[in-house]
Amino acid sequence: MNKKTITEVISILREETRKFNTPIVTKLAKKDKDPFIILISTVISSRTKDETTRKVTEKLFKHVKTAKELATIDEEKLASLIFPAGFYRVKAKNLKRLGQELITRFNGNVPETIEELVSLPGVGRKTANLVLVEAFGKYGVCVDTHVHRISNRLGFVKTRTPLETEREIRKKLPKDLWKEYNKILVAFGQNICKPTNPRCDLCPVNKLCEKVGVRSKYLRGDRR
Repeated sequence: MNKKTITEVISILREETRKFNTPIVTKLAKKDKDPFIILISTVISSRTKDETTRKVTEKLFKHVKTAKELATIDEEKLASLIFPAGFYRVKAKNLKRLGQELITRFNGNVPETIEELVSLPGVGRKTANLVLVEAFGKYGVCVDTHVHRISNRLGFVKTRTPLETEREIRKKLPKDLWKEYNKILVAFGQNICKPTNPRCDLCPVNKLCEKVGVRSKYLRGDRR
């Protein structure tokens, strides 16, 4: 799939996904431009459903609003506040350390580069890229499981890992599409281009997609 085709695909999906729910971190970013809130929300959202992330963050930010408050909160209390987010005890430990490092290394502020962000506890490249885009309006390529899967299924990239996918997307995707690529593909992946049960019969880019790895029964609409 070349640049012209992926641009057409994104244009179609941009309109298609308007009817779906916006990913929770994007919603929070629109509501509150605070980089700290966006960073913490993104860390919590990992391996956690959007609805759970919404409830957990609403509860957490009633108690914690700054890096200092995060650094000094009791870890057990923090764990209880972010329960039932996935791996909530590990996240509580990382978040407390993250708050401490924001204070000691960055004067309580969220850094604005990938290199500095990924140096923080619990922050990987997916989170770092998303924070760059949503908190600072910078260019980033956020690759989660949906973006990795769909980019390969479309035939846009041929990669084995999210990191390889990010590198290829940075090379091949027009830069003006970077910021919205994740948001569009996440909504598309949650509702139509699902991991094991893709709705090819409903897909608006069916004719443009190379359907790499898709089983034949989904191509013909047989869903049994």
